[in-house]
Amino acid sequence: MKEQDELLLPALSRRGFLKMSAAAMLAAAVPGQALAAISAEAERKLSFYHLHTGEKLNAVYWADGAYQQDSLADIYHVLRDFRSGDVSPIDTGLLDLLHSLSIKLNTTAEFQVVSGYRSPTTNAMLAKNSSGVARHSLHMDGLAIDIRLPGRDLAKVHRAALALKGGGVGYYPVSDFVHMDVGRVRQWTGA
Repeated sequence: MKEQDELLLPALSRRGFLKMSAAAMLAAAVPGQALAAISAEAERKLSFYHLHTGEKLNAVYWADGAYQQDSLADIYHVLRDFRSGDVSPIDTGLLDLLHSLSIKLNTTAEFQVVSGYRSPTTNAMLAKNSSGVARHSLHMDGLAIDIRLPGRDLAKVHRAALALKGGGVGYYPVSDFVHMDVGRVRQWTGA
């Protein structure tokens, strides 16, 4: 009997076991309708308007269970360092965080981009001229973005970003933007 059982049950690798366990925990933790919505999501879209370049982009960046490489390349271009022209990959976790924010705020409005990727040269220049810029900003790794949403109160965008608990959230009411990153969860207020 034991030999038959071993033949019928495939051996699980550690990774397979962890994936199966995570799926089971998600199914137990997420109410049925929410789980169905996550599973049924056919595509993820984002729209951007870069305030410094005037460029707009509306892209389906995830479809058919995979990130869409052509759309990601378009996003990388729009979110490039507008000062130097340098283009760098943007972390898909950050894109998913923005997508979650748009769902939380029930909007399809374009994100107005204040700052996306920053080259090390640009970041060093900004850090030299402002105490509010980190010397090794997550912008340099494609892990951060500064945004606003037209027609949405900045404080409401800030609260929604905090509620996602997806990383760092900076609130800059004077400069009129919210910083979001996929680093460790933390919050701060700037000028």
